[in-house]
Amino acid sequence: MLSTAVSPATAHSVRHFAKDRTSQPLADNRTDHVASQRMVAVLNLLQESLEPQRRVVRAGDSIYQTGERFGNLYVLNSGFVKIVALSPDGREQVVGLKFRGDWLGLDGIADGKYACDAIAMDTGELWTIRYDALLAACARQPQLLTVLHEAMSREIGRDRDSLMSVCSLPADARVAEFLRYWAESLAKRGLRTDQITLRMTRAEIGNYLGMTLESVSRALSKLARGNVIFFVEKGRRDVQIPDLGALAAFVQRCLAPVPTLQ
Repeated sequence: MLSTAVSPATAHSVRHFAKDRTSQPLADNRTDHVASQRMVAVLNLLQESLEPQRRVVRAGDSIYQTGERFGNLYVLNSGFVKIVALSPDGREQVVGLKFRGDWLGLDGIADGKYACDAIAMDTGELWTIRYDALLAACARQPQLLTVLHEAMSREIGRDRDSLMSVCSLPADARVAEFLRYWAESLAKRGLRTDQITLRMTRAEIGNYLGMTLESVSRALSKLARGNVIFFVEKGRRDVQIPDLGALAAFVQRCLAPVPTLQ
């Protein structure tokens, strides 16, 4: 007898991540444009209201470290940042990725110290905002308080989605979703998505996705063989993604139940 049962976690992943959205590209473009415009407006508001200290960071630069006394929040104006925490066995674990417009350091508010390390992945510009100055400005401009609350809400939502969905996906699908997440994050910031530069090594991607380096490499090669992605040059860090819908279709194929004999 054949069984095609799908686990609840996998079924959730299919609904949440693997919807084929190729039938609504115009709607997606409008949504990305609105998100990009909103991000620019928020950055302008912060600049005008708080005059944040600007800092150029380069790959490997530490922004703050676990246990460091909390005093500042940070907003990424350009570049990419990874958030790293220590796992229970003492290993470093990549737990978050930050793009233009994202806030850093929100985890330090509750206990007065940062709970993770924030490390730049390439050259970018970081805005430093003193937390006490931000609170004072929020009292004068309620719009700033709304911006802060929205940043906190996005952080909570991002953590929830990661916990609920990514870890339940098969290995190949995790890599495909990682690429789509990266591309869609760029789209929401008004940046090109048809060709992206991976700012993480394959080992870091595996660390973030809970996979081995070898599994990440095999998944990327499988995507390339299927013409879902293309590597631009020998270094294989620049990736062309002709169609994000093809990534979704790849995930669906990975999640398709395999008939088993009972």
